[in-house]
Amino acid sequence: MSYTFSAIVEKEGRWYVALCPELDVASQGQTIERALKNLREAVKLYIHSASPSELRSALGSHPLITTLQVTA
Repeated sequence: MSYTFSAIVEKEGRWYVALCPELDVASQGQTIERALKNLREAVKLYIHSASPSELRSALGSHPLITTLQVTA
């Protein structure tokens, strides 16, 4: 079965950190491609270990990722 999730990638020092917000699963790599590859593997592990109710809940989640302007 195939799933589509969001992925947020940020550079932290010399590493890229990739986050799947629907599942609250993260991984890292020294390149964006490696971080995403590692995130795919982490998401697969989550899917295989999650209970049916956890997976249904995650699949129903659709995060809104937008910008936020703050004046300080």
